[in-house]
Amino acid sequence: MRRLPSAVVLLVVVTASLLAAQQAAPLPTRPESLKFAVIGDSGTGEPPQFEVGSKMAEARRTFPFETVIMLGDNIYGRQTPQDFVTKFQRPYAPLLTAGVRFYATLGNHDAPANRFYPGFNMGGLRYFTYFRKNVQFFVLDSNAMDPQQLAWLDNALKESVSPWKICYFHHPLYSNAGRHGSEFELRVVLEPLFVKYGVNVVYSGHDHVYERIKPQKGITYFVNGSSGQLRPGDLRPSATTAAYFDRDQVFSLVEIDNDDLFFQAISRTGRTVDSGVIHRQTAAQTR
Repeated sequence: MRRLPSAVVLLVVVTASLLAAQQAAPLPTRPESLKFAVIGDSGTGEPPQFEVGSKMAEARRTFPFETVIMLGDNIYGRQTPQDFVTKFQRPYAPLLTAGVRFYATLGNHDAPANRFYPGFNMGGLRYFTYFRKNVQFFVLDSNAMDPQQLAWLDNALKESVSPWKICYFHHPLYSNAGRHGSEFELRVVLEPLFVKYGVNVVYSGHDHVYERIKPQKGITYFVNGSSGQLRPGDLRPSATTAAYFDRDQVFSLVEIDNDDLFFQAISRTGRTVDSGVIHRQTAAQTR
């Protein structure tokens, strides 16, 4: 059986504590790199969401990302047209005005019809794929992982020739949060495909904390579900926890340059709570 690329993490911050006092070097911000931001469980319309949006806009002045991936629960509570204004358009107005595009997946609090909302760039699809430079993103609907979606994912991953394959969806395969935790049934059906086809990184939300998981079968998993909602003190770190932060809202910045993925998790107050670099290994290096 052929060996597929995997990822290893070279840590800038190595700890499984709160990390609040840690400050990291800035992202490289190389001219030709891919730059994007990550938010999850964001759509509350409350002040913390606006404050995260403001910090994202501030970060973009020196880290000019053009894409934001949304990990679900994009709109909480009522989901009328006005709610899309108060819980999405206004919090991220500076980014939207600048032409930044948001690409969403659906969470358990999102109405299925939200996939038709133009601002989420889902094209009316529950699951889809798109490309940015040397990265192919695979957006899944973890609310209903039916056989048709699994067959689509198998084929899409098999056909992918992108060096970096990043999957994102709402419910985490690995999480040490107390409220929800790992979705074991989902892991049973998705992880074999991720391993088989060399997926490098996976992002999820659902648990209202930030957590980075130690690489599992060569894949790095992030839970980034506290960009609007927050469940303070909910993380129960285990042997699989590489880093976590559950005391304030968080968003992430990501930069991919050739075989390196740099990440920085930033709190609502602008504090770096985790950072590092994931190096994409070639098949030859894994033998």
